[in-house]
Amino acid sequence: MPWRQRALLAPVFAVLLAACAVQQPTPQAESSPFLHEFENGPVPWTGQGFDNAPGKFTFALFSDLTGGERDGIYKIAVEQLRLLRPELILSVGDLIEGGTTDREQLGQEWDSFDRRAAHARAPVFYTGGNHDLTNPVMWDVFEERYGRRYYHFVYKNTLFLVLNTEDNSPDQQWELKKIRDEALQAIEADGWDVFMETDYGRSGLRKSGRVGQEQAAYFRQVISRYPDVLHTFVIMHKPAWEKAGEENFATVEVALSDRPYTVFYGHEHAYLHEIRHGRDYIRLGTTGGVQNVKKDMAIDHLTLVTVSEDAVDIANLRMSGIFGKDGRIPLDGEEKCFDARECGD
Repeated sequence: MPWRQRALLAPVFAVLLAACAVQQPTPQAESSPFLHEFENGPVPWTGQGFDNAPGKFTFALFSDLTGGERDGIYKIAVEQLRLLRPELILSVGDLIEGGTTDREQLGQEWDSFDRRAAHARAPVFYTGGNHDLTNPVMWDVFEERYGRRYYHFVYKNTLFLVLNTEDNSPDQQWELKKIRDEALQAIEADGWDVFMETDYGRSGLRKSGRVGQEQAAYFRQVISRYPDVLHTFVIMHKPAWEKAGEENFATVEVALSDRPYTVFYGHEHAYLHEIRHGRDYIRLGTTGGVQNVKKDMAIDHLTLVTVSEDAVDIANLRMSGIFGKDGRIPLDGEEKCFDARECGD
């Protein structure tokens, strides 16, 4: 290039270099995800202690959607979970209506749930409830489709224990199904007011779940294999500690006693928080299941749990309050009732 052209272009290069210099981040910020142009003096933010601890993650839970599923609620919940973007999603059981030995019907019900769950961005982990595992035929169907009725996994150094609280003998389970069917017939004839007068309504196995010896031994062994996890979450459908004489789950609680853990369960279709053994035991409400207006906190909601090295934070979100950028609850959510007491349903 002739020297005269170089001389003419020199001012242009100087301007471009100056512009680039203004846009460069400060040297101190280059190693940080937070880039800015302030070097000294005041700044228009409160600090740089970002909540980005290593290993931190958020997962979600949803609760009972059957026992009289209300149309469309769970489908809306999946859309809301897509907006919330948890890394994984857990259930606490009662995913299908069940209560039958008809394999074709069971296949159709599970196919329906699978299709809806597959629409979530994150993987959905299944927990069997009494509607999903009503009888030994349903036990077989569950295992054929999903492998095991109880299991564990570890995610980001956090242990998850997923229990089966329908862990009765086959004879006990068939008897439970028999009195359950009789109760449903009575309810159909005379309404829900007669429920507690039925054998099923009075049954301890209806209200409180059971964990068998083999299952308890499995979880004790799992717990011993992972002594240094950040936190342990215990997921089940029925509370396995309320029935007199239920000692197997107690041995699991003893195995957990030297570590932080949290229990999530469902079944009663109403939210409840209790402290047991100094830990949080949380009963979730509904995510589409039938609601009883006489129960406090009988509401549709989703639960977000954030885990980090120094804390576990739990936030419950009413489905009626989760809306998208358009200001509306996804799908036809504006037309749905998420709290029967408020809607008069």
